[in-house]
Amino acid sequence: MKHRLHFPVIDRNFQAFLYILISGFVVLNPTDAFTQRQSSLPDWAFGPFVRPANVNPVISPDTTTRFFCPMRQEVIDWESNDTFNPAATIKKRKIYVLYRAEDKSGIGIGMRTSRIGLASSRDGIAMKRRKEPVMYPGNDSQKEVEWKGGCEDPRIAMAEDGRYVMLYTQWNNKVPRLGVAISTDLIRWEKHGSIFKTAHGGRFYNEASKSASIITKMVKGKMVIATINGKYWLYWGEHAVYAATSTDLINWEPLLDETGELKKLITTRNGFFDSDLTECGPPAVMTSKGILLLYNGKNRSDVLRDSTYTANSYCAGQVLFDLRDPTKAIGRLDKPFFVPEAAFEKSGQYPAGTVFVEGLVYHKKKWFLYYGCADSRVAVAIFDPLLN
Repeated sequence: MKHRLHFPVIDRNFQAFLYILISGFVVLNPTDAFTQRQSSLPDWAFGPFVRPANVNPVISPDTTTRFFCPMRQEVIDWESNDTFNPAATIKKRKIYVLYRAEDKSGIGIGMRTSRIGLASSRDGIAMKRRKEPVMYPGNDSQKEVEWKGGCEDPRIAMAEDGRYVMLYTQWNNKVPRLGVAISTDLIRWEKHGSIFKTAHGGRFYNEASKSASIITKMVKGKMVIATINGKYWLYWGEHAVYAATSTDLINWEPLLDETGELKKLITTRNGFFDSDLTECGPPAVMTSKGILLLYNGKNRSDVLRDSTYTANSYCAGQVLFDLRDPTKAIGRLDKPFFVPEAAFEKSGQYPAGTVFVEGLVYHKKKWFLYYGCADSRVAVAIFDPLLN
């Protein structure tokens, strides 16, 4: 039997407030609501990720740094317009963040030239930045596919032999392609070109490809690129999550379904925060529960979107794949674990709101998540497993 609450004769608005308060569903502010959602994460998910107070953004545009562009043959302010979409890794007990930086050479998202800068930090918050980019379009073997859009949106993971593998978008203002570069010091990078240039007879070389997340495992507290049944694996894609395998970390073969098309592991969902895109985030992590992939869900702008979130906004989701079968999804969040909140996450190049996760590292027994804010800044959020 339901019990009806009886109130004395008072203002109707105040009655409604009391009813909500007594029912236990009062929401004091949006942040409290977000914290409540995070607290209900399943045991296989990472989180909650908490923004440290008064530190973000940790990387912002700099109009004072200069770089001699080998393509333009002039000195330019290479990170003056926007700094966003960061990768992250560990080297000698320090966090290194590699971030996308745009100059002022064009108008609009994707129409300027992007280069990749490098910053380091002992605590994961205070950043020391190099004055020049470490990856950029130049007079090299990749100039045809990197000029003049540049090098975008890196993800980075470390191989067991100590090499760092960067997967990034090569953009020539025509076709975005997933490229790979390898380094031993995070400064000097050897470009190897498109990861799909030879697979299936080159079938996917001229098709758009973005956002690759290599599967990693934890080795002595470090994320290290894993092998599964003798092969390296990665997840990739933005309109769906696909998979690819490799034996050398350079040449990758996309997995196909029984019809010969790209095998879709998860897809967009009407009415959910990821109704428009499911774009892979930082390197996936093998845990005792499965293979955990953080991804970026874009909301649609029409009636098929999730009305809880702003049209066209990017929020972050998580999906769990089977350890024995990396193509089999066994868990997926219906609500995002991370959403745009701060003013700089909802202004800039992308005012619809963006928290675009790309960098994840385990440092001092905590998980540091680095993300792009509205395609304009870099910020960090921290998950402390010992507190949850």
